[in-house]
Amino acid sequence: MKDHSRGVQRTDNRLAQSKDNKCSGNHLARNTIVLKMFWFYLPLHLLMVACLCHSIKVPTTTSQQSFKTDLFNFYHSLILADGKETTVHLLKDIPKRYYFVLEEGKALAPFTITVTPCDVPIEWSIHVHKASASFLGKAARGDHDTQEDSKSQKAPSMVSTIFNYKGNSVETYMGMSSHSALYMLEFLSTERDTHITVYFTTDTTSGHLYPELPMDPRLDVVGIGHTTVTLTWKHSPSVLQHRENIQYCLLVNEKHNYKSLCAAETAIRSSGMKPPPALALSLSPYLLEPQQVMILSNSELSIINKASSGEVRQICMGTKNTYTVPNLSPSTQYYFDVFVVNLLTNASAAYTGTFARTLEEPEPKVIELKDGKVIQVVLDGRKGKFYTLQYHAMHKKIQFSFLLCHGQVQIHITKNGKTVALENISGLRYFSLKGKLLDTYLVQLRSTEESNSSVKVQVSSHFHKPLFPLLPESLKIKSFSKLRTCNSVTIAWLGTQEESKYCVYKRRIEEDQVWRELRSADRCSGPESRPKSEKVLCKYFYDINLQRAVTTETIQGLDAGTLYLFDVYLFGPSGIPIRYHSKVVKTRKKC
Repeated sequence: MKDHSRGVQRTDNRLAQSKDNKCSGNHLARNTIVLKMFWFYLPLHLLMVACLCHSIKVPTTTSQQSFKTDLFNFYHSLILADGKETTVHLLKDIPKRYYFVLEEGKALAPFTITVTPCDVPIEWSIHVHKASASFLGKAARGDHDTQEDSKSQKAPSMVSTIFNYKGNSVETYMGMSSHSALYMLEFLSTERDTHITVYFTTDTTSGHLYPELPMDPRLDVVGIGHTTVTLTWKHSPSVLQHRENIQYCLLVNEKHNYKSLCAAETAIRSSGMKPPPALALSLSPYLLEPQQVMILSNSELSIINKASSGEVRQICMGTKNTYTVPNLSPSTQYYFDVFVVNLLTNASAAYTGTFARTLEEPEPKVIELKDGKVIQVVLDGRKGKFYTLQYHAMHKKIQFSFLLCHGQVQIHITKNGKTVALENISGLRYFSLKGKLLDTYLVQLRSTEESNSSVKVQVSSHFHKPLFPLLPESLKIKSFSKLRTCNSVTIAWLGTQEESKYCVYKRRIEEDQVWRELRSADRCSGPESRPKSEKVLCKYFYDINLQRAVTTETIQGLDAGTLYLFDVYLFGPSGIPIRYHSKVVKTRKKC
């Protein structure tokens, strides 16, 4: 009987042990699942616990209260500030999470989230965790009975994803919640390290941080020229309501459109240039880098960032919604972006960008050169265009003559398509060339400075009959300070080995006219247009020894303490005059 009792007891023990092992296995599997979910949702739970520790009043010890305070302070840096823009730096392939909690007690809690990528496309999503404070409070106290284990398995199912986005456009999510909830924003960059801005607000009644865009935010191209493009766009509602605090800024470049002002500034910075504080025109002056040019005219601010790959032009034009972009290159595709900027908050919204290609520049008119004839060409330095001259050789040997009249000029001579001369000229320059009959010569002329330049050109096969006079080593006029008196000035200039005629002219000028007179002097202009009263004298001279080919003249009958402009004209055998560099001299006040 005792043996039978022991057998029954051993059987019961084995059954009980088997049951315990089975329960232990189920419990282990369940714990594995819960453990995996635990690490993913740990930040959510800890953050909610941290927040609730300050809102739920439960009996705690001093150490427990200290732990809750430290926990709250640690996770407070991950909470998005309401009504402020937050800059978030992302490392490649490393997700970053931020949180916000909607207040309990509101019947309907609206909120808005705007994310602005500043470089490459990113991925971001919004997750919501709906749970009661009592459940989270118990989880924090560590109750682990069967009922609580059941709740811990259901908790993950209470987290849902309400929004997903991938791209580099500015995206706004508007939501509304009818209960207290914890929200998590997750951001990820898979291309490279970057940064973004995040704006979160629950106040939808006050003014917007970002200016509003019209219903149709597209830019319209209404005119295209060789060097200009005219754009127009619909007004922002913010401009109509807050005109004094809002303005439009335009970005022009040759690469691509930008979907945000943040992205544009990042691109400029990555090219090695420092962008201005913002495209918005503020009251403080801009601190420009050496590779930046600022142009301010007609209440418009234009900043040009120059780089090896091109230029990024930034123009702020107030509240005008039509603008003609000047100084573009012909036959070039440009991208245009308009941003409406809030001057108070420095926040901006981007219109939908567009692009346009400027018209091709018409083929330059080719001027035919005739043997022995002289032409004068005026070159527009602002447009930087070439002027083309053509000559069909009637002899094997020819000579090109160039006399620089004003400014700086580059010449490029080709024979049958091959370059034979390329240089910047100064004064009088000759090119003697050999070839075959009917060779085709093209001469391209271009001003190398922004102001206008001019040059006289002649081609001839008669070398023994030079059209332009022989020039001295220098065309400068020298004055002698010690020989100045109250009514006379002594000047000197160089001559040549060839007997030539020299005429001296004088003109009284004012102090504020000096720079303009010297700047606008044309060395090809003759004295025929000047009044006879300005003529002082004419004389002939030469010297076989160039060291002694110098002449002086003392001009009498001048007024004391007065500025005079002196010019000397050289006339060669053909009668074409060459003007020396003008000289300004002031007579003495007292003698």
